[in-house]
Amino acid sequence: MTFLSRSVAAITAVMLIGGCSSNEDALWPSVDAQSAESQSAQNAGPPLLGTGTFEPEGVTAFAPTGTAVGQRVQAMRGDLSSIQSNISAENARLQSLRSDARASANNYHNLIGNINARLQVGTTPGNPELVAQWNQAQSELGNVDSSISSMNSLANEVSSTSSRAVYLLNSIRATYNLSGAVDEDHRQLEVLEDEGNQTVVLIDRLLTELTEDVARASNYLVSERADLTTMATAIKNGDYLGGSLANRAYGTPAPQQPGGAASQVGRSQPLVVIRFDRPDVNYEQALFNAVSQALERRPQAAFDLVAVAPGGGTTGEAALASNATQRNAEQVMRSLTNMGLPPDRISLSSTTNPSGNVNEVHIYVR
Repeated sequence: MTFLSRSVAAITAVMLIGGCSSNEDALWPSVDAQSAESQSAQNAGPPLLGTGTFEPEGVTAFAPTGTAVGQRVQAMRGDLSSIQSNISAENARLQSLRSDARASANNYHNLIGNINARLQVGTTPGNPELVAQWNQAQSELGNVDSSISSMNSLANEVSSTSSRAVYLLNSIRATYNLSGAVDEDHRQLEVLEDEGNQTVVLIDRLLTELTEDVARASNYLVSERADLTTMATAIKNGDYLGGSLANRAYGTPAPQQPGGAASQVGRSQPLVVIRFDRPDVNYEQALFNAVSQALERRPQAAFDLVAVAPGGGTTGEAALASNATQRNAEQVMRSLTNMGLPPDRISLSSTTNPSGNVNEVHIYVR
């Protein structure tokens, strides 16, 4: 059995249990005091936005032919020119939004890098300087979110422009069938049709890249918000934790075993035992290390928390101990959710240990 603690004072409070058999040793990694440095799942950098530009080449000017068909060609040419003006404006807006998003994301990652550097060497719990930087980082991430929201609105506008362009292209093609045209009318229609086709393709490319930008950036925001929430816990403790557990957990977790997690106490070896034998037990760093490494080995893992209360004493004393242990378990559950572990991967139950003399929270992996 191996034990991990962040300090000598925490050795009796937080016990991280290693495997007792060769099979378990293959599943769970060894845990040591340097494991925080191994949490390299830091922010990967700004979102990878597209780099394409979508500027129309313009519409050819036609001399009037004097026919009714020629007048229709001139009107459709004006419509195509208007559509291309819209595309040009939408392209300019896209480039501006990309620039704003990249600038805010770079500022955000610089702030996050500074905070992580301070946390990794250790700092005071709730350091106000780091709190201020965290608030600024949250603001910068909010600016990225605003840019992405504007991109999403822009995508709706581009989609409308695309519908106009397709309708116009169909109208151009239908004009070939009108009577009263001269050869010059059809020549102009051919040029207009080619330019209409090019415009539709350009809009499709713009809309595709814009949609991809929104999707990539939205995934980026989800990941970074989870990391930012975990970082708030790290700042509160003055210790580095690493990237959010939400970015390590995927897949469908196994269902609970018959009898629930409480039935495992005394029968199965827990991943973590937290002993609440004094006020303000500092368990979060060790807990994060153990759970994050468990997820690295088994991303679909879920975690069962069991509040284990001592069963001795009078009925009143046992009830008080049970209530206190339940509150401790709820505190540990909140810590895990603040670290980014999805709530649907956590279960909570309780039991008593007649031979125990201190409140404990056991954490099992399934």
